[in-house]
Amino acid sequence: MTSSTPLPLVLTGPVLRRLEPQRLAIWLVATQPLQPEFILPAGEAQVDCQVVAVGQHAFIHLLDIHFAQPLPCNQLLDYDLLINGQGIAGWAPHLLYPGARRPSLVLRDRLDHLLHGSCRKPHFPAADGLLCADRLLQACESPADRPAVLLMTGDQVYADDVAGPMLRAIHSLIARLGLFDEQLEGAVVPDSQALYQHPACYYHRADLLPAQERNETLRERFFGGKRKPIFSSSNADNHLVTFAEVMAMYLLVWSPVPWQLVNLDMPNGLTAPRQARYRQELPLIQAFADNLGQVARVMAHLPCLMIFDDHDITDDWNLSAQWEETAYGHPFSRRIIGNALLGYLLCQAWGNNPDGCKPLTEQCQALTGQHQDALIDELLRFQGWQFSLPTNPPLLVLDTRTRRWRSESSLAKPSGLLDWEALSELQQALLDHPSAVIVSPAPIFGVKLIETVQKVFSWLGYPLLVDAENWMAHRGAAQVILNIFRHSRTPGHYVVLSGDVHYSFVYEVLIRHRQRSPHLWQVTSSGIKNEFPRRLLDVLDRLNRWLYSPRSPLNWFTRRREMEVVPRTPSHSKAGERLWNGAGLGQVFFDEQGRPVRVFQLDAGGAEATEFVAGR
Repeated sequence: MTSSTPLPLVLTGPVLRRLEPQRLAIWLVATQPLQPEFILPAGEAQVDCQVVAVGQHAFIHLLDIHFAQPLPCNQLLDYDLLINGQGIAGWAPHLLYPGARRPSLVLRDRLDHLLHGSCRKPHFPAADGLLCADRLLQACESPADRPAVLLMTGDQVYADDVAGPMLRAIHSLIARLGLFDEQLEGAVVPDSQALYQHPACYYHRADLLPAQERNETLRERFFGGKRKPIFSSSNADNHLVTFAEVMAMYLLVWSPVPWQLVNLDMPNGLTAPRQARYRQELPLIQAFADNLGQVARVMAHLPCLMIFDDHDITDDWNLSAQWEETAYGHPFSRRIIGNALLGYLLCQAWGNNPDGCKPLTEQCQALTGQHQDALIDELLRFQGWQFSLPTNPPLLVLDTRTRRWRSESSLAKPSGLLDWEALSELQQALLDHPSAVIVSPAPIFGVKLIETVQKVFSWLGYPLLVDAENWMAHRGAAQVILNIFRHSRTPGHYVVLSGDVHYSFVYEVLIRHRQRSPHLWQVTSSGIKNEFPRRLLDVLDRLNRWLYSPRSPLNWFTRRREMEVVPRTPSHSKAGERLWNGAGLGQVFFDEQGRPVRVFQLDAGGAEATEFVAGR
């Protein structure tokens, strides 16, 4: 790569986002403002193209497309975007499947088949789970074989855990595209350019972040001796700081095109151990980039819906009231979190719910100075990240990060994942529906032993050490969510889709002593490109089966004692394992009543899919 390499017209996309019978959202990023012509032979469309500049040569586009008549269901619908008279086959041929002249989409009349997963870390040494979706789409013989939607249930990016070569690519892309600089109030560096040139920029950012209790000198310089917020990631050596870094990260994880513009040469000034680490990470990042053509192809053919978890912003984001109080109490830490949330708004949330995000995106036309601080204030107050789709069954996606139920007994205790108001809204949305699909980034019904360990550490005052973020960690939130499930007008069948935990499992849940009990399923798939430590998970899985067997008295000390939780067993289980560990993607098939009749975990490495089987 040289600076003379011509800039491509489109950097990332098109990505299919929210799809309804008379509406479609398409997201893309280009090096100049565009007015693409949308082509869909199946229907007449009106296109509202909204553009937000994030650099001299970087413009985010959201095409909000309205159709005069409802789109036909269960049919293969070819579409195209003409730019300067040239279609996708000309300017993004990597998005087409063999033999196709255009990309295509399918509007399903029912939510009877979907893919879901979370936790996609670029430098994790495993294959990318989104490749499973590409293989599935390539094998589809009819429109009915296509999933209705791809649900990405958290940690689409890791802003707090960035490999050295990825950060090098980010900085190279920032320079090439002229992504906007910014002032950094309260930091030891005055602005973004000073940060990029600082000796601690690579592998030593933990020394610059307002996080390290041991660093008394920086404590004085940052905060004048005041208590510092806790950036708790154990891998914060390259934590993203600026909005430009966040934007470049999104471009680099969703498209192969920006990688043609970057330089991966080792940065100057690294110590010998850091050089060794860089060389170790480089092939992992290169392998990740090599497969992005297939990932981009999936996102151009399959509607993608997303919700944040913590790593999209920073590890343990809003874990407790104390964390919030300290993290938002200083301009530098507030800016770091706000920049990541701004990236989420423009790259993820906007396509989920164009109408709900419109008041915020309209304020993104001038991302400089005081205006950026004011916009971040609006983002931190925003209460509309959750969204729903009027599908059959209805899809409800929960925001379990910003609408927290703060502990009243101690600011240091973990907050509930939803506050009273949000839980009340959930209950109203569920009432009288015969079935529903709920997306909760963290499992509502998790592994009891692991939740017990988290409870013990929280009681000892160390919730950060064990990521003590589960629905049962807060008495009020736990009681209300379980009461919702026990309500007489609760749906007969509903499924909770989750990620977060870096392992996969399926539970069937019944309410004890109820003749007409609602039937619940907890379906967890994680990670897309991440895994739990194998030996540790094997031990925890085995201990959980022993300690919390159906007849164990320990069950009566859990908040779910009135619930009967029946695990499904992975088909490849050799010794009764209930948990599946590996990179991949979840696949769920529903019947007409909204019950998950078959649940699979697709293997990123290409091995045979694992089915979670009842009654074993």
